[in-house]
Amino acid sequence: MTKQKNIVEQVVIDDFAAEAKCIARTNGKVIFVENSAPGDEVDLRITRKKKNYLEAIPIHFYRYSDMRQEAFCSHYGTCGGCRWQHIQYTYQLNFKYKQVKDQFERIGKIADFELLPVMGAEDTEFYRNKLEFTFSNQRWLTQYEIESDEELDRNGLGFHKPGRFDKVLDIDKCYLQNELSNTIRNTLKKFARSNDIPFYDLKEHVGFLRNLIVRSSNCGEIMVILQVKYMDQDLIARILNYLTGTIPEITSAFYIINPKRNESYQDLEAIHFSGKKFITERMEDLSFIIGPKSFFQTNSDQAYRLYSVIRDFAGVQPHETVYDLYTGTGSIALFIARKANKVIGIECIEEAIADARINSEVNRIHNIEFIVGDIKEILKSDLLSGYGRPDVVITDPPRAGMHPEVIRGILISKPDRIVYVSCNPATQARDVHLLMENYRIVKAQPVDMFPHTQHIENVVLLKLKGLGK
Repeated sequence: MTKQKNIVEQVVIDDFAAEAKCIARTNGKVIFVENSAPGDEVDLRITRKKKNYLEAIPIHFYRYSDMRQEAFCSHYGTCGGCRWQHIQYTYQLNFKYKQVKDQFERIGKIADFELLPVMGAEDTEFYRNKLEFTFSNQRWLTQYEIESDEELDRNGLGFHKPGRFDKVLDIDKCYLQNELSNTIRNTLKKFARSNDIPFYDLKEHVGFLRNLIVRSSNCGEIMVILQVKYMDQDLIARILNYLTGTIPEITSAFYIINPKRNESYQDLEAIHFSGKKFITERMEDLSFIIGPKSFFQTNSDQAYRLYSVIRDFAGVQPHETVYDLYTGTGSIALFIARKANKVIGIECIEEAIADARINSEVNRIHNIEFIVGDIKEILKSDLLSGYGRPDVVITDPPRAGMHPEVIRGILISKPDRIVYVSCNPATQARDVHLLMENYRIVKAQPVDMFPHTQHIENVVLLKLKGLGK
């Protein structure tokens, strides 16, 4: 570290690290660096000092890494999304593969299995079918804006600034959802600004406009959900009539009244305003009805590839029973149901199960039964005697992984095959290690659902010890 406070000169970035950061080392200290790439030679400004490591940002480049490419978004480096857009996609996939491998070796103590190459995305831009934007009357200002003498409009509509709940980065163009999403957001923002409709104050909890959700489907349908602080029917109608009248591609409009201090809306009523009450997603010959609060994988194309891997790994036969744990809205259960004798989907969220039942009726699939409740408690009950021992268990838990009692329930039920799907290979590796009391891991397939981020989905196939290949 130089005499100039908190500056480290001419450091070479070593490797990728967690949370889309990279790692460097100097004088026995580990430094986690934002907005860098392995092979960069840089000067760093230390932004945070911890006992065992430092955090830093690059302030001068002597040499750029061969892994780099030009960032495509004007918000890169400020917005918390697409943080790897400066890294060539091949290198992103290489690191995600290494991430899965390292976590299974280090956390799961598992090395002897087939880890297939990451299934990359064909579309690395405009791939999401859902985005949420936040209104703020105190938007984040760039350094250029701060230093200018111009009178600034502080209203903004965009994404939360990382680490700042009370600041929102106003987004001009986002590369995550189709261009119509940008048109909807910018049209609404311009209308609200020109009509002096109050944007929300995230600290003081005053204002009217809170949140905008845009959902799109591969059938070309668009749903908008406007979240406001209080009921003003005339103003809501004025806003949504303008939006749907200006952008006729919008096929469904809802609004939510949210007087709470946070933006979560799953416990609030989504009130239908106009158009259809749902949008439709199609996958092979299946149709999925998506409501304003429905869960569906946010990358439709990669979801299809993910579900195809699950179906292939499960290898379900016509006489077999499948338990689908954490079934959500039943999309995986529906996808594999026609291969099975019966499928039992289990989920703790009642609204999700309601959607799952609707989708099973829409698709005329009747060999599925959906059960609402705590999975660890259900597996302790007389489920086995009522529905029979599962031949296959498919499990797709949240990031925290499976509760130990769920793992115990699976071990007791002794399915021939387990297909474990996870958005967090670290907790997945931990759980797989426990399952290997009775199972062996056969293979794993990482699937990249979110290009330009550090996130990776992973599918693992386990077979009961003693069964053949």
